[in-house]
Amino acid sequence: MTSVKEFRVETEPTATELGRGRFVFTDQYSVFDWGEMPDHVPKKGASLCTMGAFNFDRLAEADVPTHYVGVYDPEPDADAVDSDTADPVALADCAAPPTEMAIELTQVPDLPYLGDGAYDYDAYHDAAGENYLIPLEIVFRNTVPVGSSLRSRGSPTEYGLDADEWPEEVVDLPEPVVEFSTKYEEQDRYLSRQEADRIAGVADLDALGDLALAVNDALNRRAEERRFVHEDGKIECLYHDGEIKVADVVGTFDENRFSYGGQEISKEVVRQYYKRTDPEWVEAVSDAKSRAREAGVADWRTLCERSPESLPADVLDAVSDLYAAGTNAYIGTEWFDAPDIEDAVDAVRDL
Repeated sequence: MTSVKEFRVETEPTATELGRGRFVFTDQYSVFDWGEMPDHVPKKGASLCTMGAFNFDRLAEADVPTHYVGVYDPEPDADAVDSDTADPVALADCAAPPTEMAIELTQVPDLPYLGDGAYDYDAYHDAAGENYLIPLEIVFRNTVPVGSSLRSRGSPTEYGLDADEWPEEVVDLPEPVVEFSTKYEEQDRYLSRQEADRIAGVADLDALGDLALAVNDALNRRAEERRFVHEDGKIECLYHDGEIKVADVVGTFDENRFSYGGQEISKEVVRQYYKRTDPEWVEAVSDAKSRAREAGVADWRTLCERSPESLPADVLDAVSDLYAAGTNAYIGTEWFDAPDIEDAVDAVRDL
């Protein structure tokens, strides 16, 4: 299980063939790489599944290859006992917001940890052959917020901006920036193109960058149509038989950062809430990650001396409404019984 969705295998992939499985979206959430937090956010899983399915449909219209097959109607027809025996359908054919998504599966070998922060990618690719999940996250950015790690990796001029110093405000980039980071290491890190190329295996790094830009363009266009701002996001990809496909889930409020009327609509709301109300835990996480890097320990959580506090009920309600209302507004269909997007945004501004 991941921190926010369960993963079920129905047909195992082989060295040459893709398998079949499904994501089961839960109401769990994760911030600061903690994993499952003490609370669950009602309607969050259905919101992410519905929005992800909608964006996969948009990518199909743009001829972007993906591993998406369909979703499972939570209210299947009389021929199916339940969603476990039903066939996947198009999102438009669902009677209610889905929480399960059908996907193609590829191989994901173990990534051996060698100690001192090093991982054995040669062993990963030896086991993977030419049917594997590429162990990279491909990040795309349209804006650079205050505090973004991008600011520490380059000057404004390196990203096409006419400025000597980064301003203390959100910066719109003249062109999207694509970066590569690790996927399966305990602490994600950004990579040089040379290292990213090695980690990608036989998958072409330029093709990965082009695919990320195509996804970013599709999300930008939809966001603009619905009065959102798409700030940044990422994709994961699989490689099979010479083809690269977008994998995992795309364009949700967990995978990407969107804003509406100047307010973040993503799990960034919860992240910032914890920074304000539980700074001791946030600091303990940062300290544990630093000590793990210095000690060459793979799992930094074993060094963390605090656990996160639970969220108040009113905060959980406001965040739940934000996910549901945001999904309604982005898709343009009232999938959820939720406030208008403007009311949901106003409710989280003062958290």
